Amino acid sequence: MNDATMVEVVLPGTVEPEGLQLRHAAVPTAGPGQVVVRMEATGVSFAEQQMRRGRYYDQPPFPFVPGYDVVGTVIATGPGVPVGLAGTRVAALLKVGGWASHVVVDAADAVPIPDGIGAAQAETLVINGITAWQMLHRTARVRAGQTVLVHGANGGVGSVLVQLARAAGAQVIGTASERHHAALRERGVTPVDYRTEDVPARVRALAPGGVDAVFDHVGGRSVVDSWRLLAPGGTLVAYGTASTRDDQGSKQWPVLKLLGRVWAWNALPNGRRAFFFNVWAGKALSRGRFRARLRADLTEVFEALRRGEITADIAAELPLSRVAEAMRLAESGTVAGKVVLRADAS
Repeated sequence: MNDATMVEVVLPGTVEPEGLQLRHAAVPTAGPGQVVVRMEATGVSFAEQQMRRGRYYDQPPFPFVPGYDVVGTVIATGPGVPVGLAGTRVAALLKVGGWASHVVVDAADAVPIPDGIGAAQAETLVINGITAWQMLHRTARVRAGQTVLVHGANGGVGSVLVQLARAAGAQVIGTASERHHAALRERGVTPVDYRTEDVPARVRALAPGGVDAVFDHVGGRSVVDSWRLLAPGGTLVAYGTASTRDDQGSKQWPVLKLLGRVWAWNALPNGRRAFFFNVWAGKALSRGRFRARLRADLTEVFEALRRGEITADIAAELPLSRVAEAMRLAESGTVAGKVVLRADAS
């Protein structure tokens, strides 16, 4: 793709993947404090799967360009941005807008990527890596010798989370379908099949005194079981409502219900804690602090990759023009890791 024409993917409404639209336009111009990034990799996250159903709790009105994060090279800088930033490979967290060949980003939100890390590798670790790192180290504060339960241990966030937890010295129990168990065992994770096993009973057998932390993206009944599996002083980190992806009705209600449960559990005098993790929390109150923390944590994730403590699990790489196929694959439940989109060749 040249730098005269931009291609972007538009989500026009609640459509099947084949209803996603490709749109051509002029490459945008960087404004004050901004940079233009030529996309090299973006990804299909669970958020986009919810968005195309109109189920992501704070998505913008249709139509819009999805894309939760982006990796690419800075090709232009706006007023007030050091010109030396041009030519730098960066990653940025966006929430929307990443499914495009060119993306405008605030320069302060662009995190440099260390040498030796490929674009697709980096892409798998932006939203997934930040989420995993912050939940593990900032929210649950997991320590060596503790035992944690990770739901969806083969997924985008889960696969990073189990590796970071093992690197921190924790014992890890991970739920996944049976076909992913061998890979989890290789990472030192004790797998539990959520499809065929009684998960709470199996986890209690593995950790009779309870687990020190649970990371639950499922919501619904699962999060209630997760709370009950905690040891005294344990921490529940809920970070999604995946079980409601295909539901009808209000997209806010599952989140509000979960927040209500978190509030009620924290009012109990039993020493356990519950959190609803949102990577965007705090941005409105302190943009500078949010950016500094994001930059620091993503840098830590990239360094963990360079040290070999974690790997970048790429399920597949497809060009932007095959976004419908990429979405279908990501939603199939048959892959491990992240489906990555790359810019089409010129």
